[in-house]
Amino acid sequence: MRPPRARTWGRLGCTPVVRVRGRGAGRVSMAGLSCYKPGRRSRMFYSFHVYRGRKGEKKGLTWQDYRDLLIRAHIRLGGPIVLVWDNLRAHLMPPMQEFIQANQDWLTVFQLPSYAPDLNPQEGIWSLVKRTIGNLAAADLDQLARAVRRGLKKIQYRPHLIDACLTTTGLIMDG
Repeated sequence: MRPPRARTWGRLGCTPVVRVRGRGAGRVSMAGLSCYKPGRRSRMFYSFHVYRGRKGEKKGLTWQDYRDLLIRAHIRLGGPIVLVWDNLRAHLMPPMQEFIQANQDWLTVFQLPSYAPDLNPQEGIWSLVKRTIGNLAAADLDQLARAVRRGLKKIQYRPHLIDACLTTTGLIMDG
């Protein structure tokens, strides 16, 4: 719940101070796919999970959530997917690897090097989302989740932002 730090304007000589609670009662987890096809607009699909700190509740996204995100993207895009992703533990789990092997007819996966955020277009998307909630002092986890969802939805409807995140990685070769 600790907000990201951002700059803002204030009166000359008076530094603006935003008070927030120090509790860490939950978190918001996001997963996303930035999709590019020559001649079409770029698209983004995302999955979202709110962890409230309750007993027995899953803390973040699991390999099943990533699998479901890939299936949703495949259905919406209506074609094969070439996936470039990082070495997140959920991506490397044996059931996820079995899913990839079972769907090789429409899913091709390339693994990024161990630490390469500059090659991951989703890092740019996450940066944009964090910028939209920069000075938000959320009263509760629901308000934070609404703000994050709103930020993701805004990016989703602005393909030029997705294009910018994709081209900064150098993964798109467009002639």
